[in-house]
Amino acid sequence: MNHWSLSLGLVLGVLVLREATAHTHHLHNAQKEREADGARTPRDHGHYTDGEHNADFDHEAILGSVKDAEEYDQLPAMEAKRRLEILLVKMDRDNDKHIDRKELHSWILRSFRMLSEEESSERMDEVDEDEDGYVTWAEYIAETYGIKDPEDQQLLDQEDQVEEQRLLREDRQLFNAADKNIDGRLDDMEFLAFSHPEESPDMLPIILQQTLEEKDTNNDGLIDFQEYIGDKGKEQDREWLLTEKDKFDNDHDKDGNGILDRNEILAWVVPTNEDIAEDEVDHLFAAADDDNDDLLSFLEILDHHDVFVGSEATDYGDHLHNLDRFDDEL
Repeated sequence: MNHWSLSLGLVLGVLVLREATAHTHHLHNAQKEREADGARTPRDHGHYTDGEHNADFDHEAILGSVKDAEEYDQLPAMEAKRRLEILLVKMDRDNDKHIDRKELHSWILRSFRMLSEEESSERMDEVDEDEDGYVTWAEYIAETYGIKDPEDQQLLDQEDQVEEQRLLREDRQLFNAADKNIDGRLDDMEFLAFSHPEESPDMLPIILQQTLEEKDTNNDGLIDFQEYIGDKGKEQDREWLLTEKDKFDNDHDKDGNGILDRNEILAWVVPTNEDIAEDEVDHLFAAADDDNDDLLSFLEILDHHDVFVGSEATDYGDHLHNLDRFDDEL
């Protein structure tokens, strides 16, 4: 290939890549993205990756902010401890200088809410093109789908963009539901409901309806196993099918009648922060409850400050051996 042909090929490649990415749905929101089976990604999706522990999740669960967690990672150990002790006083609702499981659970749920607000605020800054503190539908689809005119959606008319069409339709439904005062734009609280619908009770009926529209092929308002695995089940091997059947029967079909009703569907597709917070409480107690009294003293937490908030002088692997002790206690 001569130099001219190579250059032309590179230019064409860049143009194709630009065209492909210009209209890609890219709402970078862990809570809204889907798992392979259709459920929304849970808050703790990044806590363990391929068996490797990610300490950032623990720090964010205590601090309620990705930005604050990054800042703490750069602090000297003494300063990290000083700031953590201030948080412990707020966390200690009964002022007994210990953090019990209920106090820690409530604090983590608070942090999860703060993380969602932080994510939503950052996303809103990206979408609010005129910086007026509101997001219109036109602003949203321009930034997310590359559609500059809400009346012109030809960019998503191609047969190979069925998924984009579905996402656009679902986003419109969620946008309308979040727009409580029906003024055609979302303020910061409405945008939070739009960007994290799984955390807003008012939005759950929309999520349920969208799931039924996607999965309930016989329109009976229920989802059986064949509908649960969908068309992709035809392409999978026996091991995959057995794994999915086990999840369906034991994780999702609570009453064991072979079908998922509306409550079971919501429990499947909408992650519950309550359970995730409970798991995180177990994890942190395993790492720091040195005297096994089922309470975390301020001293225990400060001794293990790197587990809770991090600092520049930490080794995140130091305390993972404590998980073995926790397993033994179960």
